Amino acid sequence: METIEQKKQMLVDALLMMERAQIIDFNGHFSCRVPGTDHMLINSGKSVRSALTAADIVTIDFDGNLVDGVDVPPMEFHIHAEIYRARPDVNAVVHTHPLWSTLFSMAGLKVEPVIMQAAVLGEIREFPKTASINTKPLGQELAAALDKHRVVMLKSHGSVVAAEGIIEAFVLGFYLEETAQRQHLALQIGKPTVLTAEQCRVINGNLWKPNLLRKVWDYHQGILHR
Repeated sequence: METIEQKKQMLVDALLMMERAQIIDFNGHFSCRVPGTDHMLINSGKSVRSALTAADIVTIDFDGNLVDGVDVPPMEFHIHAEIYRARPDVNAVVHTHPLWSTLFSMAGLKVEPVIMQAAVLGEIREFPKTASINTKPLGQELAAALDKHRVVMLKSHGSVVAAEGIIEAFVLGFYLEETAQRQHLALQIGKPTVLTAEQCRVINGNLWKPNLLRKVWDYHQGILHR
């Protein structure tokens, strides 16, 4: 199990890799639960997403109170807090501002499982309001929209991914955006084939494995540090 300092560095790397890939921009936040507590690690609201260090990761409780660090959390910390309250199985949450998948929510279209990696996303849920999730009630509504799933799209806003750990949430965020980009491009030349539920079940069993998820993380980390 990683130490708190290791988790902070993982969050830093994850955010930097997502920023390089244009999955987040000057906004966006990634958190992980502090095991055995009602606390989370999260990048601060004022942190520069393209130049993060471990000092930009703060510890807060689920009400947004600062436990460790000097800067306040992002105003949308409620996204993370309410998912953690509702989902004890979730240990990492990321809110992204991706280009391609957000186009689909803007147009009222679904991102479909058109590539194999999409099979691990599960059902992509929808949050119908276009709003900053900056209050507890909105956070609760979002957590309810996510329900027991992994991914929810925020209309004209971005996405939220909830998973077992930092690497899993990171990979899902990349797979969502890759799927949306491929679907969009395929629509320019024809009608993309959507995987069936049975195909998704089989492929998910093949791809949702720690070594394969780590392979995605290691690939992007190699780009980050080269």
